[in-house]
Amino acid sequence: MISITSTEPAQTASGIAQRESAAGASFAGKRLAMVSFSPYPFDPRPRRAVDALLREGAVLDLICLGGKGAPSHEVVDGLNVYRIPIGNPRRGKLEYAFRYGTFILISGAIFAWRALFRRYDLVYVHNMPDVLVLSALLPKAMGARVVLDLHDPMPELMKAIFQVSEESGSVLWLKRLEKWSIGLADLAITVNIACKRIFSSRSCSEEKIAVVMNSPDEKIFPFQEVRSEEFAGHADARPFVIVYHGSLVERNGLDLAVDALGHLQQSIPHAELRIFGASTPFLERVLEQARRKKLDGKIRYLGMKRLEELVAELGACDLGVIPNHRNAFTEINTPTRIFEYLAMAKPVVAPSTPGILDYFDRDSLLLFEPGNPKDLARQIEFAYSHPKEILEIVRNGQEVYLEHTWERERQTLLSRLDGILNGK
Repeated sequence: MISITSTEPAQTASGIAQRESAAGASFAGKRLAMVSFSPYPFDPRPRRAVDALLREGAVLDLICLGGKGAPSHEVVDGLNVYRIPIGNPRRGKLEYAFRYGTFILISGAIFAWRALFRRYDLVYVHNMPDVLVLSALLPKAMGARVVLDLHDPMPELMKAIFQVSEESGSVLWLKRLEKWSIGLADLAITVNIACKRIFSSRSCSEEKIAVVMNSPDEKIFPFQEVRSEEFAGHADARPFVIVYHGSLVERNGLDLAVDALGHLQQSIPHAELRIFGASTPFLERVLEQARRKKLDGKIRYLGMKRLEELVAELGACDLGVIPNHRNAFTEINTPTRIFEYLAMAKPVVAPSTPGILDYFDRDSLLLFEPGNPKDLARQIEFAYSHPKEILEIVRNGQEVYLEHTWERERQTLLSRLDGILNGK
């Protein structure tokens, strides 16, 4: 049961320090609301936005999904968190629609109740779904500005998950909802150039969309310069550690990484794949596939980790992999994991898709043909056997990363939010 109160968030010591460090910021004293159909603090993008706004002195309410053992209401460093206990088992279309609808109704009721006591200046909505902007209707009617942060284009995600065509009714309906939802918002934000091209081609003008990339927070992933001694070759005595971390769903291609591991048994017999992420039925199928191929001794599943815990795990690896299948969604995706590996001075193997090629080339990333496990294995072999070349590739990749650090992206976010709040 969620308790709804009209009290303002308590001012903890660290919350006060954050506000004092941002004295004079244009968000000081502004009352903001945020809603995300994901658990806090595990979803990095809402977490970065929350931290950025609190640092600037905003007073912030957050509504999000409840997690196992997480309190339904708490105040964390001045952030007023309400958690709605709705599961997210990722099944059929109707179940998606039911859970989304329930979440929208509850979050809308909470915002409406809170807004009656003190009006919001801005409501920040994270998709999915796009129509989560409905929860902001009453605050908007009372004068609040509305921001829709489009993490993913839902039509492309629908095509990838359910393998439906561009002309299917569900995809066409999602496109109409996308256009309507962006129309209701005062500002749309998205994650990369490829997504901006899609949204501006079918839903709104380019001027309404800001690109704020999913760059890792430097406080969690501190930048590490490449050290040549770390690329001096690998002794046969220790494992060559390959890491996959992220959502364990089919489109992200963990099965391809396992297939690639099979191709590496002769060239890199001590290769080891470490997997981080919440367990899913897809993961169980992949691990069973590995057992049938007698690869299970080469694979370690280490579960879900907080970002702070992942830093040490990535620091201990030799290589990160983004083993995506080719589909409508992965074609346009620029995975945050690429930047996380590069911040830790680790080489990355990633697919040669438009969402990645907008930023990287073969001099700054190890690129493989999407969906091709043999080509993925070939690039891993190259990373293992060509340390001097990999040293330069990682340095070039870090130059790209430094152009898109979270500090830079944060300034873009705050500037655009300030613009709609203050009419700039």
